Amino acid sequence: MSSPYIDELDKGIIKFLANDGRMSFTEIASNLFVTEKTIRTRYKHLLEQNILNVVGVVDPVAIGIKAGAIIQLKVQLPILEQVIEDLKKLKEVRFITSISGKYQVIIQVAVPTYDDLSASFKKIRLIPGLEEMNTTVQLEVHKNTFEYF
Repeated sequence: MSSPYIDELDKGIIKFLANDGRMSFTEIASNLFVTEKTIRTRYKHLLEQNILNVVGVVDPVAIGIKAGAIIQLKVQLPILEQVIEDLKKLKEVRFITSISGKYQVIIQVAVPTYDDLSASFKKIRLIPGLEEMNTTVQLEVHKNTFEYF
């Protein structure tokens, strides 16, 4: 399956919306030197092709999420998918990805306090099939972006 084609205009629309998701089509059109109708049509196409998702992005610190960690997990391979499903059920786990190498999974945990972080580690350790955790506590976030272009 090939990736959907997006051109420089599509990338421009995505870039403006990533910076300000409430920017009007008129303003985007003006910045990209095309008509509002063109922007509206392209926007609709980007949504239909699942290239663009429009969501509200929360500032974690503003809502009291002040502790986080990146955790590498070594998992028993026969039950890797079940471990991932168990991780998906944990509210504090906000990111899960499969990786190559010694560890099979990386997760990111985000919680209000370091006590909550410690409690999260204990919950994660109870997941059947988990062989090893390599945890790095995040001290300060220097960049967190959703921009790809």
